[in-house]
Amino acid sequence: MIFNACSTKKDKFINRNWHALNTKYNTLYNGNIAFEQGREELNSSYRDDYWEVLPVERLEVTEEIKLDSEDNNPNFIIAEEKATKAIQKHSMDIKDEERNPQTDEAFLLLGKARYFDQRYIPALESFNYILRKYTESDKLNEATIWREKTNMRLDNPELAIKNLRRLFKFESLKDQEYADANAVLAQCFINLKAKDTAIQKLKIAQAYTRKNPEKGRYLFIIGQLYNQMGYKDSANYAFDKVIALNRKSPRVYMINAHLKKIQNTEITDTNREGLLEYLTDLEENRENRPFLDKIYREIAQFHLANQSDSLAIVYYNKSLMANNGERKLNALNYQSLADYNFDQDEYKTAGAYYDSTLTNLAENTRKYRRIKKKLDNLEDVIKYEDIVQHTDSVITIYEMPEAERKAFFEDFIADLKFKEEEAAQKELERTTAGFAAFAESKGGKENKGKFYFYNITSLGYGKNDFRTRWGTRELEDDWRWSNKARTLVSEATGEEVAANTQSLDEVPDDKKYSLDFYLEQIPIDVTVIDSLRGERNFANYQLGLIYKEKFKDNILAAAKLERVLASNPEERLVLPSKYNLFKIYEESESPLAASMRQDIITNHPDTRYAEILLNPQAVLEGNTDSPDARYASLYKLYQQQEYLRVITQSQEYINKFTGDPIVPKFEMLKANAIGRLQGFEPFKEALNYVALTYPNNPEGKKAEQIVADQLPKLETKEFSPETGSTGASNWKVVFPFKIADNENALKLKKRLEESIKDLKYKNIVSKDIYNLEDQFVVVHGFKSKDFALGYTELIKKNKDYRIKDENFVVLSNNYKIIQVHKNLESYKEHIATPKP
Repeated sequence: MIFNACSTKKDKFINRNWHALNTKYNTLYNGNIAFEQGREELNSSYRDDYWEVLPVERLEVTEEIKLDSEDNNPNFIIAEEKATKAIQKHSMDIKDEERNPQTDEAFLLLGKARYFDQRYIPALESFNYILRKYTESDKLNEATIWREKTNMRLDNPELAIKNLRRLFKFESLKDQEYADANAVLAQCFINLKAKDTAIQKLKIAQAYTRKNPEKGRYLFIIGQLYNQMGYKDSANYAFDKVIALNRKSPRVYMINAHLKKIQNTEITDTNREGLLEYLTDLEENRENRPFLDKIYREIAQFHLANQSDSLAIVYYNKSLMANNGERKLNALNYQSLADYNFDQDEYKTAGAYYDSTLTNLAENTRKYRRIKKKLDNLEDVIKYEDIVQHTDSVITIYEMPEAERKAFFEDFIADLKFKEEEAAQKELERTTAGFAAFAESKGGKENKGKFYFYNITSLGYGKNDFRTRWGTRELEDDWRWSNKARTLVSEATGEEVAANTQSLDEVPDDKKYSLDFYLEQIPIDVTVIDSLRGERNFANYQLGLIYKEKFKDNILAAAKLERVLASNPEERLVLPSKYNLFKIYEESESPLAASMRQDIITNHPDTRYAEILLNPQAVLEGNTDSPDARYASLYKLYQQQEYLRVITQSQEYINKFTGDPIVPKFEMLKANAIGRLQGFEPFKEALNYVALTYPNNPEGKKAEQIVADQLPKLETKEFSPETGSTGASNWKVVFPFKIADNENALKLKKRLEESIKDLKYKNIVSKDIYNLEDQFVVVHGFKSKDFALGYTELIKKNKDYRIKDENFVVLSNNYKIIQVHKNLESYKEHIATPKP
């Protein structure tokens, strides 16, 4: 009887019930257990983003569309395998009719397992098969809802809405099915930006669902949608319903509902104390410990709004420390601290916080780009403030009387000793307590009495303690020294200025408490101090311009520029500082504006700035004396290969227009002219200067790119072998001339152009500068060396030309090396040396 019951081809009572029972209580039972375990894993690992509108279904969806089960959740794979096994071994498809009533459930499990593995197309096939094959099944409504969820995931919300409306019209649904279908509709309308319709569907879903976690989620999303639409009262009503559920739904919904209500409440004199009490109750409730990070942030926001800045900062930091890895919350806290410091004119501190903000934001987002742009603007501030702080400290100590300087360092050493003794005592107490605890542990008792380095457990403790204190260190002499020297590139002079920034950790122990050691660190050379003063003045000038132009902070800008003028600056900084101060005074309607204007006109009458004050039309674009007009004129000289004039005039304009945005363009033009005239190494040095001096300027970034990408390709000095080299336009004929003999060079160029035209060649003739003394007349574009030599022979012997000037034939690649490295003599030796 058992043997006969195993057949899936016989439509008998015993066969149908045998396979139905095996499907339900064996294969599908195990498959459903694996499926539920998979869902529990998803729910436990999934983290909602409460800063955005929650998805209706708790499922982390990737943009990738999967077609197979590779690298998926093993529980869903098991569920799929069990469902497949149930279909393959127990399906009774007889005369195109399924006689096993459990097969439709197997297909439903198969589709759901694929859905949660985000293999939506195979899942859709399973649900469609149920709807097409099992027309009498009691799972048709459920299968339809799951199919429309899948359509929605495949970015077909319109189709899902159409099919679900048809389901409502023609089918009678159970309460939970009706709730699930409306939840799917709500997500479709959210995707289509129809928030009001989504709210109505969520209201229906929360009213019919029998699952309290779903009810809490739906009500919270309703509140979020009302918030987005600007209806805060309606949002708070929804959040109150979430709070009323209390322990019936997950606590995370209730806590976030409390916080959203507080955010929606405007702080007034009447409710200020009540809101603070409300927040304090949330903070002190022991059940809310997992959510303290968000509660602390809300308390910080409250104190900041009430101008209790110090309390706000304390709570922002407490929120950061309590955070459980939520990067968006970290980003918000860091940004709030950055904005606060920015508003307080603490730009260096703000820059550090903005940097931390970026590390917690996803790249290629609008917010990331906005913060990055703000941080880029602050980079120059941080750089120049560091320079001012360093130079100020060195100059201040240098200017102290000797007795005062000694007293300063004696106090410093005494304070250092006290702090280190205090730290050593705490470290001793911590280490003693650690070893005592270790001695009482199982490992400590097992290893008691062993030599330290043979005691594996205590040795491991010691290694961890060393790493905690010293970090990772190489095994080498003087391992405690970091050996990190810092060098400042003087923007005032373009030279490197040594900056002694040795930290206390880098000072050897035998000198840490030596008064003489610290006194020796102070420079005594007047030229070094003067260089530091120049560096400080230039940094203060740049800070003044940045605060004025980028941050519109006229008070800080004026303070920096006034300090420049009070510090005996070099001549080129005086006039730009005065003019920018005049503009600041004028904008703030200060009475100092008139006196500064008169100062410029009286003491600097023949300057561009005086002309601007007397004749504002002078700043128009077309004015021949404007920086833009000067640059355009100079660029034409560059195109005409007047490189020496470009270099000298560029430097004049750089000095004249210091502080003008066009200065980096003059620097870049000057660097290019240097490269053309002097070769690779001076070009590299000039580009590095532009890149270091103007790192956030387009010219500085372009220079950095050239240094990184193009210079390595130009660095080689090795000439290519010329024997056997062929290829289109690969050879040149070069006629050397002295710069002083320019007239004859131009005549030859004209005669060569005539010969090319007469011979109907397609070559091009140019006159190229080589260096300060030499130039070349070059005929480009010969296909081979023989062709080039034939041309030279032709113009030499042909009675119409008789051109007998000295020349040589060179491969194009080698000519490029000659021009880049200015090594013509090396090339002549190269071609003169016989090849083995």
